[in-house]
Amino acid sequence: MGGVTVEDIYQCFPACNIMLRPRGTLARTLYNKYLSDEHLECLDKAEWYAIDKSKVPTLVANSFVELGPDDETEEFLDNSRNLSNNVFLQIFHALVKFFCSFFMTQTSINGWLGRGSMFVLSKSQFATLSGRRQGQEGELADLGAGDGSITAVLQNFFSSRVTVTEVSKAMKPQLLKKGFRMADVDTWHKRQYDMISCLNVLDRCDKPVSLLRQIRAALKPNAKAIIAIVLPFKPYVETGTKDNKPIEELPITGKYFEDQVTSVVEDVLEVEGFKVEAWTRLPYLCQGDLNQAYYWLHDAVFVVSLNQSHSQ
Repeated sequence: MGGVTVEDIYQCFPACNIMLRPRGTLARTLYNKYLSDEHLECLDKAEWYAIDKSKVPTLVANSFVELGPDDETEEFLDNSRNLSNNVFLQIFHALVKFFCSFFMTQTSINGWLGRGSMFVLSKSQFATLSGRRQGQEGELADLGAGDGSITAVLQNFFSSRVTVTEVSKAMKPQLLKKGFRMADVDTWHKRQYDMISCLNVLDRCDKPVSLLRQIRAALKPNAKAIIAIVLPFKPYVETGTKDNKPIEELPITGKYFEDQVTSVVEDVLEVEGFKVEAWTRLPYLCQGDLNQAYYWLHDAVFVVSLNQSHSQ
């Protein structure tokens, strides 16, 4: 994407700083961004994927699949750097976000601007974790699909048209444009699927327990679901509640990542009738802005099946 980049401004930074004085906010922002991006370049990305197996029960440790950064991950990061370095674009986005924040949610603003795309896992990572192959027969339902960027990765592994749900009105046109079948958030579970993906939705919906039960009801026999949840667990609901707290609470406890993973498995997934087939730790990546090239949270991603001994 064209336009003046942060690197262009770095080359003439002293002159730019004088030019902007006494209004040096932009110059300081760009300098702080330079420092932040330098720090990002020195990160050991392997730490995004590692856990201490000694801190989880044996059964949980045995189902852990350690992954790592791959070409698709690096491509997303490179694209994020390029977009973040487009100064004029980022200033425009910042202004729009400021004015629209009074009457739109952050998710809707991002959808309207076509920014803030997320990345959870690549095609190769999904194949390793799920055991599926590209073009395999089956139908996927992706819950809370956002702008469809993650759904586009998953759809490669299903022969049928992908069904999606999304509460943001600004995101829905993007999903339809990409060819996904839109389902109503209240009735999507009236039919069954070969796989259901629920990626980083449980901490952003007001009834996560009910959603897990809908997932269970909508899975065909021998089907699987892939569920991602950001840890540490900090639920925040954009719409539907006055205090941004969910109506239903998930009983996730523990101080550290491994503690909370154990709680998710034992206190949430197993209680709701799921069996963990495999799980991993991944960075939940997001495109950056004028402050930083990209952002990330720590994701626990579980592939689960139905526990046939669980009472209906």
